[in-house]
Amino acid sequence: MKYENAKEILPEELLIMIQKYYQGGYLYIPKGNDREGKKQTDYKIELEKRNQHIYLKHLEGRTNRQLGKIYHLSEPSVRRIISKEKVRYQEMKEKIEQILTFWGIEEKELLQIYPSAWEINHSHVLKVYHSKEQLERNIKISEILLECNIPVAEPVPALTGKKYVEYQDSYFYLSQKLPGRNLTDIKDDEMARQMGCAIARLHTAFVKCGEKMEFWENSLLKEMNGWIWKNLIKDEWRTIDEKDFLKTAEQLEKVYDQLPKQVIHRDVHYGNFLFFEKELSGYIDFDLSQKNIRIFDICYFLAGLLAEETEEAFCKKEWLKKVRAVITGYESVEKLSAEEKSAIPCVMECIEILFAAYYLGIQDTKRAGDAYEVFHFIQNCESDILAQYDRL
Repeated sequence: MKYENAKEILPEELLIMIQKYYQGGYLYIPKGNDREGKKQTDYKIELEKRNQHIYLKHLEGRTNRQLGKIYHLSEPSVRRIISKEKVRYQEMKEKIEQILTFWGIEEKELLQIYPSAWEINHSHVLKVYHSKEQLERNIKISEILLECNIPVAEPVPALTGKKYVEYQDSYFYLSQKLPGRNLTDIKDDEMARQMGCAIARLHTAFVKCGEKMEFWENSLLKEMNGWIWKNLIKDEWRTIDEKDFLKTAEQLEKVYDQLPKQVIHRDVHYGNFLFFEKELSGYIDFDLSQKNIRIFDICYFLAGLLAEETEEAFCKKEWLKKVRAVITGYESVEKLSAEEKSAIPCVMECIEILFAAYYLGIQDTKRAGDAYEVFHFIQNCESDILAQYDRL
């Protein structure tokens, strides 16, 4: 019988668990049945998803210590995971070196900052797109926002004068690097207020974008009654209680026509906003921008704070302070209607149901369950959220 080194086969956390019961000798592990084999496969898939998530958080600026506390791993384990994940993206390095010649740039230092974006020589950012239509749309959005004095990255034309380069079925776009970085301290009240201001200023500029170009018109209500509902039925309501879904969808339907619609960012979180010396320095990533209810961005951000992996979860009091800070910041620039304020809890709950349905659609039941937990947290805070407005 051939023996293998468990250290080379088993995940570190599993090995440590086994060592509590047996170590220093040979251990025979019998073959499992098909069901046990499926559990092993599912476990491996979950580990792969976790490792990819760790790498993404690393790119967003989380330290190894923070990631270790979030995922209950040692710092050496986090470093090992990040190193392995980096290998997946190293094949892009040679291609990027070739791409940069179209701009006459000699790459000296390359740093991946997102799965599809690289910082070049501390001065530029190169982003890859697989959709020409999406890239051209994002360029146009950036140009309009720059006209409105909104801090977004300025494009750098290639040597040919073109705004982007097509290479091997992909499209590459180079821009100036904005100052600042993503925030990782999501519990800062002042930063939450600034985020409210930033969302409002962006919404004001987005009104002009909507006047100058076409955007996809989406509807959270149609999503709730469409693909979200279908995914939950397919799951046979094992993850989300049908009564919770029906109640939330009905609440949204009652107020939906009264909620202002316009172009929104659709992916508002600290990772898409840059800060320099605690001041907003730039907006990034307009891939999901669309027409929808205006408060979607506010609700997405606030609900996202609860879903964010942190060393310590928000307590109710802390999170409600963030709700008040964001609304205060937003209304210092743009007023919300009474209907919008009343609908904020419901829209946040819909967003968490949306996430649960999305994760169920990709067979990620753990994250679907996590989203449902956030749903319940918000549901239990409904009256407290509405009470925050009286303190503004």
